[in-house]
Amino acid sequence: MPGALAGITVVELAGIGPAPFAGMMLADHGARVIRIERPDSERFGDFGARDAINRNRERVALDLKQPEAVAQLLELVETADAFIEGNRPGVLERLGLAPDLLLARNPRLVVGRMTGWGQDGPKAPRAGHDINYVALSGALHTYGPAERPMAPVNVVGDYGGGGMLLAFGILAAILSARTTGKGLVIDCAMLDGAAILSAMTYSLLGNGMWRDARETNVLDGGAPYYNTYETADGKFVAIGSIEPQFYAMLMEALGLAGDPAFAQDADPARWPELRARIREIFLTRTRDEWCAIMEDTDICFAPVLSLAEAPNHPHNVARGTFVVADGLVQPAPAPRFLGTPAPPVRMSKR
Repeated sequence: MPGALAGITVVELAGIGPAPFAGMMLADHGARVIRIERPDSERFGDFGARDAINRNRERVALDLKQPEAVAQLLELVETADAFIEGNRPGVLERLGLAPDLLLARNPRLVVGRMTGWGQDGPKAPRAGHDINYVALSGALHTYGPAERPMAPVNVVGDYGGGGMLLAFGILAAILSARTTGKGLVIDCAMLDGAAILSAMTYSLLGNGMWRDARETNVLDGGAPYYNTYETADGKFVAIGSIEPQFYAMLMEALGLAGDPAFAQDADPARWPELRARIREIFLTRTRDEWCAIMEDTDICFAPVLSLAEAPNHPHNVARGTFVVADGLVQPAPAPRFLGTPAPPVRMSKR
């Protein structure tokens, strides 16, 4: 099972966060990804050899402060399709690995540069983390309760707007290089990625369909029919009954069918009171009891599962959404290619 990206070779400078996530995306589907690590480091990414983000790699130890190690890396680059790095602007140049030098050795090379703020702009040389990039993009303003913005873990900047965007950019640039014979340098910034993930929200705002305040819109926890609710056992369920037919099913299941106060086009100013009433109803049963009532319907319902619970849900088990490699439960490669499955997940070892 070679995978959809068999035949592609990527050289990746070791790091944490979005750049190795891009490497994981590529390696998961059969690309040969060679990870360059410092020889004096026993750490492998964040969590040693059991870090799922660093799976499916070949590992090579090189001290890039030594000229012979730089020369060895350049030899690897000569036959690679892409090179990935996730340092601040200027670091690659100081190592003697500036993009123009890499392209001189391999004109068809794709150079993927992953940063937070981008390669240019006033904040380019400054430190930051996912939460900062998402904040500056405007996206963070939309997450969380009305009282304050809340970070969506680090999936919007680091992984969705960073690593996954870089993986897309690398594959797009490889396709371009195969057509034109010329490689490309990718300036992939988590700031830009967080912004583009918010394209729909900006569109709604520009068309007068989004209030620029949290918990006042359909998708941000404002609407009573697109929300999470606590159950009698202290767990939670998620409701997404946006379409009228699904909303009608929800009202029926909650015993609110026919109540004019709960007409779906109720004034948004009344949403807090409607949410409060629905909250009271959900508190009368446990999560499992609500699952028995709603999960096998079109209400658009799901239990809010913990990280420990999710791999054991029957749907996830049936699809193989999670796998176990070297004793570590982790998400399976995605997306899926029918007829060309991803190779089995393996943890990387030097």
